[in-house]
Amino acid sequence: MSSSRSRRVEYDRFIPFRSAMDMDYARFALTRPSRPKRDGSRESPSSVAYQKLLDDCILKNRSRILAFKTVPEAPASKLPQFDEPIRPQKKQQRRIPKEPERVLVIHVLLDDNVLNLLDWGSNNVLAIGLEDAVYLWDAANESTKLLQPVEDRGPITCVRWSPDCAVLAVAFGNSDLALIDPATGHVVDGMEDENQAPVLSLAWRSNSILTVGRFDSTVIDYDFRKDDMFICFYNGHRRGVCSLKWSLLSGQYLASGGQDKLDKLVHRWDAGMPVSRHHPRQRQWLHRISSHTSIVKAVDWCPTRSNLLASGGGCNDHCVKFWNTVNGACLNSIDAGSEVCALLWDKNKSDLLTFHGLSNNQLTLWNYPSMTRVAEVSSHSSRVLSLAGSPLGGIVASAAVDETVRFWNIFETPKIIKPELPFAQFNVIR
Repeated sequence: MSSSRSRRVEYDRFIPFRSAMDMDYARFALTRPSRPKRDGSRESPSSVAYQKLLDDCILKNRSRILAFKTVPEAPASKLPQFDEPIRPQKKQQRRIPKEPERVLVIHVLLDDNVLNLLDWGSNNVLAIGLEDAVYLWDAANESTKLLQPVEDRGPITCVRWSPDCAVLAVAFGNSDLALIDPATGHVVDGMEDENQAPVLSLAWRSNSILTVGRFDSTVIDYDFRKDDMFICFYNGHRRGVCSLKWSLLSGQYLASGGQDKLDKLVHRWDAGMPVSRHHPRQRQWLHRISSHTSIVKAVDWCPTRSNLLASGGGCNDHCVKFWNTVNGACLNSIDAGSEVCALLWDKNKSDLLTFHGLSNNQLTLWNYPSMTRVAEVSSHSSRVLSLAGSPLGGIVASAAVDETVRFWNIFETPKIIKPELPFAQFNVIR
């Protein structure tokens, strides 16, 4: 019986083994020109390091042309290969806190869901409208200040920072409107007219032009630089206008939500449209949206899509709707399960935050356009009245009937990514 032996290749240390040689590299090594010295001077350390990097990544530190035996495969290099495919990293799901980061107890908040008593300015100061004063909270140093403009004007109905935060617009129950310097607390400008209806909503179109929505359905632009401050009015609502928002990207389009008893209207206006020759100070709506079945106070423009508007209905509606403002078409409608008191887009991502009333008083974070619930948290013990987002992103403040203002770390704070220098991961080249 013949025994089988494993075949073994015999090598000769004087005769090259052709199958173990890299013929492409051998041709390159034999034909590449030698690098001349620069006037006998030495090469810089960066040039030497760069050549070493090329040798490691491409030539794999090969220096021999002839091979006399096969060499086992070298382990994978720790250095990145130029032809290595980029694998996307799996993104971790962000954890949404179940509790607020901070709670402010405010004992004189008015229980009225059509008022707008909260605004967070670009100066990182939160303004809270109380019954007869304005409470300022500076998020940078956590300092507070109380502004008491003028007595006997009735309760405060709305507060709104100007874009440059030079003044704070404050509306009163007796229809007066005051522009207050936050540094001194003095009224620097304003408007008094006993024949006007109380103001429910404010929106700055620029640092000098303020859009005012009143209880009698009027929407008017005022320019405080002129003696005749009245510019134009927007004709369309039938009852009180409780929400006004200018588009952030273009600044040309205005959305308004109201208390209209029959149609529960949302209007979209174009400030660039030509006006009638017979009515030069009157603007007509571009789109009228009447599919909600309750008061519409929750209205907000998407900060990343100029033609996308979100609106939320009240206690008899429970729906969040999305609108294409070019043609007025409804893109989607979601039943949120309870009244939508306020909504706010994330400034950096396609996420939408909604605050609700009865029966759960919850906050819900949605991912758009899939409209999947990212998180749902029990927020207040009663319905939310107003909502404001930090200009830095991340934190959202909510004021509710339970007389508290709560701060929620909901949105992701954008990370500042510095551009990386070429070959920055190799310290020797640096």
